[in-house]
Amino acid sequence: MNIIFVGRSHGKSKTLQLGNKQLILFAMFVFAISLVLVGGGYQLSNVLAERGDSGAFLDVETISVWKNEIKEQRIEVNKLKQNSHEKVDALTLRMGNMQARLLRLDALGQRLTEVAKLKNGEFNFSQSPALGGPIDASTGESYVLPSLVDNIKRIEQQITNVEQQLEVIDSLFVNRNIQKELFIAGRPITWGWMSSAYGYRTDPFTGKRAWHGGVDFAGKEDSDIIAVASGVVTWSGDRYGYGNLIEINHGGGYTTRYAHCKELLAKVGDIVEKGQVLASMGSTGRSTGPHVHYEVRKNGKGINPKKYIYRASR
Repeated sequence: MNIIFVGRSHGKSKTLQLGNKQLILFAMFVFAISLVLVGGGYQLSNVLAERGDSGAFLDVETISVWKNEIKEQRIEVNKLKQNSHEKVDALTLRMGNMQARLLRLDALGQRLTEVAKLKNGEFNFSQSPALGGPIDASTGESYVLPSLVDNIKRIEQQITNVEQQLEVIDSLFVNRNIQKELFIAGRPITWGWMSSAYGYRTDPFTGKRAWHGGVDFAGKEDSDIIAVASGVVTWSGDRYGYGNLIEINHGGGYTTRYAHCKELLAKVGDIVEKGQVLASMGSTGRSTGPHVHYEVRKNGKGINPKKYIYRASR
């Protein structure tokens, strides 16, 4: 048997001669291929029959169901993303609030170190605290959201506790400083000398024995007259016999008076500090020369300023 192969190129042909043996083998090969094709077709028809797809793998209804499932999954994913964004935003707000509270604590701590005069570097609130330590082989895992939220809550509680403690300490320091500032002590001048004491004396105008309800400090005209304690100015102006007078209320029933001033620098309602310049020394009112008439009064009654002049400041 001859088999002729015709090529596409220039119509060339090639002849293959088969003997009886080769012919039998070729027939057996063709038969085997036919069996494989028939068996595969039968198996495929059984699968299609079991699916009930009427000869098709995917019909319109199946594709529509899958599309709806994908759409629902996308909606669920979007909800999860939105929920995650909301949780992140909420955590961001809480972190911002914590940061603001920490800044306030730093400022308060810095103030306390200054008030307590801790200036040797023991507490430096302008820098982060020094931390360190060897690495632990068990560490390295990142925080998950629930544990992160728990840690934030714990830190917020710690911040609240520290705030309360520092506020108590601050109030104690403030009260101590207020008491120190309100403590009447020292002389009402920066330069000068005591020219007349408290009590009975010879009146410089009449020559008769008269009561002197304060202490006179003589000095150079225009010298500074200063507050002996902090307080509120309740009088600033001319007053009979006193000339230009400044009166300060220090609380607790105590007031001080500074008379015969040349120029008044503090006004009624001013809050003055200990050592602040109130006026300049002059000779206004019933006076024989530049000096300041200084009085200390308790509940409206004059008391001897001597013990306040010579006692040590707090």
